[in-house]
Parts: sequence; structure tokens; C-alpha cells
Amino acid sequence: MKTNRKDIRWLVSVALMAAIIVLLANTPLGMIQLPVIKATTVHIPVILGAILFGPAAGGILGGVFGICSMISNTAAPTLLSFAFSPFLSTTGAVGAVKAVWTALGCRISIGVVSGYLWLLLQKIRVNNSLALPIIGFAGSMTNTVLVMGSIYLLFAQQYAQAKQVELEAVFGLIMATVAASGIPEALAAAVLVGVVGKALLNMTKRKAG
Repeated sequence: MKTNRKDIRWLVSVALMAAIIVLLANTPLGMIQLPVIKATTVHIPVILGAILFGPAAGGILGGVFGICSMISNTAAPTLLSFAFSPFLSTTGAVGAVKAVWTALGCRISIGVVSGYLWLLLQKIRVNNSLALPIIGFAGSMTNTVLVMGSIYLLFAQQYAQAKQVELEAVFGLIMATVAASGIPEALAAAVLVGVVGKALLNMTKRKAG
């Protein structure tokens, strides 16, 4: 009976986090205005869910993030939507599979990496005040590195055509995006996960007590 109740609480908790992801993905709440760029916050619930409920929950929540990304890029295409929507592939079935990886696989990895990193830091007894920002930063950079790395490795030619640049310039553009967007997003994630994660962990401990 206790196991069933625990499973139900886990499912309800993950469903709640998934609803938050959908909300963020479809409203301006999913973006933070920084001095130069806008940083996404949609991956924050993925990271928090992985910390609170484990790597499996993180993977599920990352999948929800990825599905939201595929839907938004299909419904409202942008210059690079071919890299995130299998329905907008410019290279047939192969391109569609690549797009599924970029939109879905990379986002699932956020939750899996964050969840296992949290377990590792707990095992070696790293203080939560330090562990939470580390996971926030690492989880966000997992998203940036995998997505931008996949675009470079899988869509370099299409990316160059979309940006109207030479193929040789793609690497520089990718690195510029990582520096201008990815790092600020990771720093924002470190702060948010540190603050919100600590509050949620304290609430969880009080309920358990």
C-alpha cells in the first residue's frame, strides 16, 4: 500500500512539473530578459524534477520539453526550425530523424544528466548550497552543448544556407551562440535552481517529517 501511494505521489509530482514546462514553453514566462539576449527557463523544471524525483523523472520531463519544442517549431517555424521539427526536414527521412534527436534526445539528456549528477554529489556529500547551482549550470550547459553541437554536426550545411554564410563560418557562429546565449542561460539556471531547489527540498523534508 505504501509503495502504491509513493508511486502515485511520484506520478502526480512529475505531472505537475510537466504542466509547468508546458506553461513556460507556451508563454513569455519561459524567457528571462538579460541585458543582451533572452534566456530560456523551460529547462529549469526539468532540472528541478530530476533533483527531486530522480533521473527517470528528469528524462520524462526533458521529453515533455522536447515535444513542446517540436510542436512550437512546427506550428510557428523560424529560420532554424528544420533542426527541431521532423515535419520541416529539408533532407527527407534522415533529416527528420536528426531533428527528433536535436529536439527530443538532447532535452531528455538534460534530465538524465542532472538526475545522475545530483545522485553523485549527494553520494560524495557535497553541500546542497553548492550542489544545486552546480547542477543548474551543468543541466543548462548540457542543453546548450548538445543542441548546438548537434546542429553543427548534423545540420552544418543547412545552417550555413539558412544563415547565408560559408560552411567554414558555421563553427564560429555556433561558438558565438554558446558564448552569448548558452553561458548566460547556464548562470541564470545556476541561480534559479539554487534558490528554488533549496526551497523545494526544504518543503519535501518537512512533508517527509
